Amino acid sequence: MSSSPFRNRYRDSPPAGAPGRKRSQFTYRHFNQMASYNPSCPLRVIAHLDLDCFYAQVEMVRLRIPEDKPLAVQQWQGLIAVNYPARAFNIGRHCTVTEARKLCPGLIAQHVATWREGDDKWAYRDDAAEHIATDKVSLDPYRLESRKIMTIIKEHLPSGNLQKVEKASIDEVFLDLTAHVHAVMMERFAELKGPEPYGDVNEELPMPGVTALDWKADALVDLGGGDEEGADGEFDDPDWDDVALLVASEIVRNVRGVIREKLGYTCSAGVSRNKLLSKLGSAYKKPNQQTVIRNRAVRHFLSGFKFTKIRNLGGKLGELVAQAFETEAVSDLLKVPIEQLKLKLGHENGVWIYETLRGIDTSEVNSGTQIKSMLSAKSFRPDINNAEQATKWLRIFAADIFARLVEEGVLEHKRRPKTINLYHRHGNQTRSRSGPIPARTLNEEGLFELAKNLFRQITQEGNIWPCSNLSLSVAGFEEGVSGNMGIDAFLVKGDEARALRSSESARTSSKEVDVSTRQQPAAKRRRIDGGGGGGIQRFLTKREPSQDTRPAPEDDLVRKNGGETTLGTSKTYVASGAGWSEEPLPEEAQAGSRRSPIMTHACSRCDANLESTEELQSHLDWHFAKDLQEEERVSQAFANRQASAAASNPRVGSQKGSASASASGPKKSTGKAKKKPERGQSKLKFG
Repeated sequence: MSSSPFRNRYRDSPPAGAPGRKRSQFTYRHFNQMASYNPSCPLRVIAHLDLDCFYAQVEMVRLRIPEDKPLAVQQWQGLIAVNYPARAFNIGRHCTVTEARKLCPGLIAQHVATWREGDDKWAYRDDAAEHIATDKVSLDPYRLESRKIMTIIKEHLPSGNLQKVEKASIDEVFLDLTAHVHAVMMERFAELKGPEPYGDVNEELPMPGVTALDWKADALVDLGGGDEEGADGEFDDPDWDDVALLVASEIVRNVRGVIREKLGYTCSAGVSRNKLLSKLGSAYKKPNQQTVIRNRAVRHFLSGFKFTKIRNLGGKLGELVAQAFETEAVSDLLKVPIEQLKLKLGHENGVWIYETLRGIDTSEVNSGTQIKSMLSAKSFRPDINNAEQATKWLRIFAADIFARLVEEGVLEHKRRPKTINLYHRHGNQTRSRSGPIPARTLNEEGLFELAKNLFRQITQEGNIWPCSNLSLSVAGFEEGVSGNMGIDAFLVKGDEARALRSSESARTSSKEVDVSTRQQPAAKRRRIDGGGGGGIQRFLTKREPSQDTRPAPEDDLVRKNGGETTLGTSKTYVASGAGWSEEPLPEEAQAGSRRSPIMTHACSRCDANLESTEELQSHLDWHFAKDLQEEERVSQAFANRQASAAASNPRVGSQKGSASASASGPKKSTGKAKKKPERGQSKLKFG
């Protein structure tokens, strides 16, 4: 970069271990951890980008309204976004449109785009606020712009392993710049390129070869007089964590500049060592500024906050902490020992709050964060009372969801939902139905038909009118498979197939091989016992070991020649590197098939024909197992009958004659199983 903050600020760095040379607090191991995004690395660098009044900016850019004009985004009679010029008039999102115009007569109130009942596309409408009963809010314009911003960010950062981006919301993005910064530092600082002294990664790094850092226009959080290091800490030489944050601030500043130049949007940013601090930093100075929170300034920075403003402490847990310690100030809780926090809040909560208040956060930037479901809904005022109205809304829901699925890459087969769900509210009763989404119906019309089918299932229950709310959702997203080809792509057809057949015929005819004298492997010469009898053996043909052949569907025919049945083998699909090609089966293969029928082995008990002695032995083992199972069943049945007879007649129970001996099965002393009856015979039925 041409405006490097390190320019003309280098100093000669004495060699590692030189007398009087101050060493860094960081080691070679810490520096190496940067390349692998280790969340515990003390040189980690995370940035958070936050678009300034995003919805308002989108409307100002779309309508080409000057940035100094007050504008608010309207939804029905309320406001969902207010730009900074309008905030100067004390207009907030809690105001109604009427109240806002009293505070600022020149306010531009732009209503969001809406879907209108019966339409198949969202649009901006001047009368949208008066049609709350027939319109549905659409945030698609903002989603589309958010997608453009993400594209610019990813294009501006290095690709591959040096890029880690997480979309936190429609107008917020986390960037893990650790590996990117590591690569830049390796390029700029020669002292980081050499091997570790003595080959020990736990050796401290030499201090950076710079005496001062140029933070340009960044809002740099100072240390404050009450910091542990004191105000004198500002005059200490920068360490490698300061250098890493400075490099990251350059990268973020450039990204913000590209977004501003190409799309016209401003965004604020926070740069620090983790997600917790960077998010607080992006909101610290707004609009269109970036805040850098160095490691040495973390304690002073957090001391000025209420902990209820920290992520995950603004809800019930924050209220619990405030009640337990009667304060909301971080500075007050910093004095509370960890044991007291654990005692009042529980072990896990106590440890987490203790670390959070000190800026410790190892949560990772997840570049794979993706939505898990999509919902399109409408609450009706007044209620709707017939299926025709509901069907019109189902069409809007399907169009709305499919437009968002396109953003997720459904057309490129990147991601697709597996299930569709419909919810219907009548009074205090909510009904729901769900079903699968076949891949072939994953389009707008297909979703609409699935929604109508689910709605018919609900209407069959009766008593569903009036309806106060209707919603459609898709869920169960899975990664799609791109580049799939149908089976036709593997079949060689037309001119290509004819050319392939011609070349194969020429190749085959050029071989002067005496098929009748060809030596076949001994294992392949098989004959059918019994000579030329009929049966299934005549339908079994031997395959050439040099190629895999499959009969074409239209050629899987049986021909009759003079009372003799043969299998038609005029065409095959031959497996080759290019796919399956259609060609005639070589005559020598057909002749070999006719001369070498498959030898079979007949079972003496059931006349089944097996192709090998191994298969015959396995078949006989199966007969033996069935015999044992049958004997056990008969013996158990006889024993049960004897027991029931003994219970009804004590005399029978006292006798231990041959009958009981028979029921006990084969004697254990002999170890011999009962002999199976000969064919045509059956066991006697006792009782």
